[in-house]
Amino acid sequence: MINLAWRDISHGFGRYVATGLGLGLLIGVTLSMAGVLRGMIADGRALLEAVDVDLWVVQRGTLGPFAEPSTVPTALRDAVEAMPGVAAAGAVAYATLEARRGGRPVRVLLAGYEPGRPGGPAWLVAGRPIGRARYEMVADERTGLRPGERVTVRRWTFTVVGLTRGLRSAAGDPVAFVTLRDAQDVLYLPDNDALHRDRRVLDGAAALNPPGAPGVRAAVEARLLDRARASAVVVRLAEGHDAGSVARELERWLRYTAWTGEDMERILIGNLVATAARQIGLFLLILAAVSTAVIALTVYSMTQTKLREIAILKLVGTPDRTIVGMIVQEALGLGLIGFVAGKLAATLWAPMFPKHVVLLAQDTLAALAVTVLICVAASAAGVHAALRVDPATAIGG
Repeated sequence: MINLAWRDISHGFGRYVATGLGLGLLIGVTLSMAGVLRGMIADGRALLEAVDVDLWVVQRGTLGPFAEPSTVPTALRDAVEAMPGVAAAGAVAYATLEARRGGRPVRVLLAGYEPGRPGGPAWLVAGRPIGRARYEMVADERTGLRPGERVTVRRWTFTVVGLTRGLRSAAGDPVAFVTLRDAQDVLYLPDNDALHRDRRVLDGAAALNPPGAPGVRAAVEARLLDRARASAVVVRLAEGHDAGSVARELERWLRYTAWTGEDMERILIGNLVATAARQIGLFLLILAAVSTAVIALTVYSMTQTKLREIAILKLVGTPDRTIVGMIVQEALGLGLIGFVAGKLAATLWAPMFPKHVVLLAQDTLAALAVTVLICVAASAAGVHAALRVDPATAIGG
């Protein structure tokens, strides 16, 4: 049976291998897309592990600071730190934006934190931590930055003093850490043109309502220049305290939402990654359907070209199971060539992706199992055509 399949394949070996390699590209794309999804999950978890805190206190009723915007006053940090069970707290600010390196854009997740408090990177692979109050940066090596380089973020220029590794947002943007004060300037301080426009609006309001204008103007200007805000307050608990219990107390007394580390991981994966997972899952189903169609058409075409030979085999008494086995083996050979080529292609091009691609052994084994199932299912059309062949056609043909 094996020799029969091989002898049939050898007649069109070049076309057979070329079809298998084309199928391999589809399988390689499938493995890469699964790797992108795994990378998104790994990035979200790595960022939480790098910050290494027990609680995230955010604006009430929000899923911040990553899944949706959250704004809290910086002074909330002191109130949180005074709660029982809290060992240390720090205000943090996050925003995805574009920095510029030598005139070229670099998209980053800007993370502001207070040095000496929770919220900064837990490890470095090069350079040193931030040591000055202003204008220093620790960036992930995925940004391409190196210690000593200068990078511009909006109106401010920072010097890179250290590098982290593997710290990216769930969207794949590398993280750049700066001090909270710098982050507040970048995120909340309006530029001169914006201030000029707002003051012209205030001047117009003052002309229409002179009696209360000075007090209103001073209040509004103070609000415009207020930067004492953050995205969240992160908390490390004292030993022996339960995160869930402390979170409930914070929500009860301070009227803010407190998420535990487990909650934040669920939000990152369940909310941010879930939509991408559904989209990638749909693409995987489409690719599986296309792969099935390619194998089915190839095997069916090969079967149609040898119907007379199949009739002769039946005439000389060859069992149907032998003929069926030949067709199934041809389909499996096509799938295995494609799988090997696809796995090799995915491994080679994964580092070129802008997003983090994680190729796990379990996904590779799952892809192999699915490939075998697809091959068996795709051979059904060829098997059906072979079984319908009348042995008499070998004589009357």
